[in-house]
Amino acid sequence: MAEDPGARDVAIADDTIRLGQLLKLAGMAESGGHARELVQEGAASVNGEVERRRGRQLRRGDTVIVDGEEVRVA
Repeated sequence: MAEDPGARDVAIADDTIRLGQLLKLAGMAESGGHARELVQEGAASVNGEVERRRGRQLRRGDTVIVDGEEVRVA
């Protein structure tokens, strides 16, 4: 899988991070409640597929897109 040069890297301290936490860390969600709304509305995709589980575990290399903004877990 080729890396997208448009994706912004977001570094995480542990091996995994939950989707809701990443949305807040990356500044894609203003709060936990906002992250929950984005996910429930189907506005977030992980590795190209819509993800509706806020607790989805992400690992380094995973990409998340919300409203056209793409970040990669690093």
